[in-house]
Order: sequence, then C-alpha cells, then structure tokens
Amino acid sequence: MNCQKLATLVQRLQPESSTQDIARLCLLLSHDTEKLEELQDEQTLRAAWSEVGLKLQAATDQHAAMTQELEELASSDPEQFNREQIWILIRAIKVQSQVLQMYVGQPALDV
Repeated sequence: MNCQKLATLVQRLQPESSTQDIARLCLLLSHDTEKLEELQDEQTLRAAWSEVGLKLQAATDQHAAMTQELEELASSDPEQFNREQIWILIRAIKVQSQVLQMYVGQPALDV
C-alpha cells in the first residue's frame, strides 16, 4: 500500500480532517503497523487508527503537563536547582523523545 491509498482510507474514516491531520495520521499509522496492507481491511484500520489516536492523545497530555512544569522551572535560578528540578528536566527529555519517536519511528531514548 502506498501513502496515497492510505490517505484515501483515512479520509473516509475522518472526512472532516485537514490535509495536515490526514498526513500526520498516515505517518503515525505507517510507523505503528508492520504490514500496511492489513490496513485495507476497514475493521483493522479502525482498530489501528484508534490505538494511534490514544497514543497520540497520551503523548499530547504528557507534553502539555511537562510544558507547564518547564515554564515554572524557567522562572527559577538554574544555579539553585534541586534534585526534583533536575528530574523535571530529565522527564521533559523523555517525553519529548517519546513524541519524536512516534513521528520518526525510531526507538525512544531510555532515560
């Protein structure tokens, strides 16, 4: 299956989606599915689409929470960081790595 065929199938599932959203879903589905041909089956496509959507929502929620913690951290003096603040930075790297991994299909850093 090529990208154009997958995009057509995804657009049938979400006809209101923007071109960017369809492209994003195609990318995420292609990285999450070993055999893209299996996605020609609508039930399999719906299940994969749902799973990818849940992963993306979880990553988005984590990213939003981490962004808030980083904004609070940015207002403090780096020379006075305590252990908890260092862990905030490490968790931020891990969350960012997980989001990036979803889009590039490479293993996330193990932090």
